[in-house]
Amino acid sequence: MLGLSFDDLIEYTEWQRVRWRAWFRGRPEALALSTGGHSDGRFATVGDVVRHIFSAELRYVQRLEGEALFDLATIPTDDVEKLFSTGDETRRRLKRLLQSLSSDQWDVPRQFTMLQYEITATPKKIVAHTLMHEVRHWAQLATICRTSGLAVDADDLLASPLWGGDFASS
Repeated sequence: MLGLSFDDLIEYTEWQRVRWRAWFRGRPEALALSTGGHSDGRFATVGDVVRHIFSAELRYVQRLEGEALFDLATIPTDDVEKLFSTGDETRRRLKRLLQSLSSDQWDVPRQFTMLQYEITATPKKIVAHTLMHEVRHWAQLATICRTSGLAVDADDLLASPLWGGDFASS
């Protein structure tokens, strides 16, 4: 049977995290780049979005585990190591959650409030959303960095080592 697993998406997003961490280590000032004008206003800088990626992962895990939500606002958005160490911890939590859920729990809807929304979703949908949410934001950050004049290597799925293949300049 053909299919994409959460393990595949985790492997891909972990590869992205390694690349972004290394990239930001060489350009920590990029964390201060403006995300530009937008209606949301919650994330003014690239560092804010990076923290949001990790914060969202943690909060979805906490919702699925029935825990109180922890506010990651204390994590500085201008410190590469603190940001990505937080991401390491949120990823450990997500992996632990995935190992703890039994197969009969995957399709049982859960209810929670997020911002002004009442949401009902299965753990399967929440985990898929969490991983896709991260992929979307890394792409957003790549665009912001490129339009700000900072070269960013391709981090699309085709450029990753996932499932083999090669991606090289001709």
